Amino acid sequence: MAALKPLAAKGKGSIAVILPETATARYFREFDAPDLKESFQNAGLTSSQYTVQVLRGSDQFSAAQKAITKGASVLIVDARYSGVGVHIESYAKAHGVPVIDYDTLTLGGTRKYYVAFDSLKVGVLLGQGLVSCVSAWGVKHPQIIVMKGAPTEYNAPLFAQGYDAVLARQFSSGWKDVSNPPGTWDPLIALSDFQQQYTAHKNINAALIPNDENGAPIIGYLRSKGIKARTFPTTGQDTTPVGLQNILAGYQCGTVYKPIYLEAQAAAALAMYVRARVTPPASLLNENFTDPQTHTPVASVLLTPEWVTAENMKSTVIADKFVPASLLCSGKYASACSAAGISG
Repeated sequence: MAALKPLAAKGKGSIAVILPETATARYFREFDAPDLKESFQNAGLTSSQYTVQVLRGSDQFSAAQKAITKGASVLIVDARYSGVGVHIESYAKAHGVPVIDYDTLTLGGTRKYYVAFDSLKVGVLLGQGLVSCVSAWGVKHPQIIVMKGAPTEYNAPLFAQGYDAVLARQFSSGWKDVSNPPGTWDPLIALSDFQQQYTAHKNINAALIPNDENGAPIIGYLRSKGIKARTFPTTGQDTTPVGLQNILAGYQCGTVYKPIYLEAQAAAALAMYVRARVTPPASLLNENFTDPQTHTPVASVLLTPEWVTAENMKSTVIADKFVPASLLCSGKYASACSAAGISG
């Protein structure tokens, strides 16, 4: 980021970041916001030249209006759950302020750029992780329930496209696709869907689950049914403490890890170029992504996620201080952490 300091002197106005406040996504406050602030500071901006806010719903639109009124020349926005993204981007366009979609594309929006982890690769990692785990855990005659995120949320179909492509090869060579619930990001609804299918299909012995939050209550349910460790593979995403503990305990194969500091640095770097009215280099903008609603291309920075298991947890999540070892390794997980080379 320090190499971008010459851009700080060229640019005018401020950069305003508006992130979503959600019930489950703790990482916006804990990681994205501080990582973005640090990136701007390292790039040479003063505290008066950027703002980073984490807000709910319509508060995001009000914040965007105020930021533009106060002289913001670039917006970085993630309005994933509020439906307000299109309004923010329309207002910003009318006032000549470019918008960078962060982490989630605003469908039908008028943003100029998009920065996120590659959702298709996330899905591929989920599928490959399940395949590897089924083999490693010696699951015979795999009978799979394939779960999904909410179909109305932009990333969920991309995740599914990735893991469906991987699993299709397995289903054509002996695995059985037992059930495909409609999809949700609500952990309680996901649990209910799983319970219904598990009751109806007693032969289910592995589950493609799209994130750690949905997986946690399902794993709790399986344990209550007497399912033993390393016998019923499940997957996850977002690298939550509970998800990591389930991995260490042998109830979850792995989790898709997205090093947020890399996403924050990429967004901050792109915003520095836009603010300075300098064309971003091709080395930064590595993809042209298509808005599936408007079918328009969006110049994008797509980052590569990682698959984390007990074997590489220490060198990834712990090394990055994404989850403190002291939190992860408390109580009954101390011995599993020790076996993974993690000291609490």
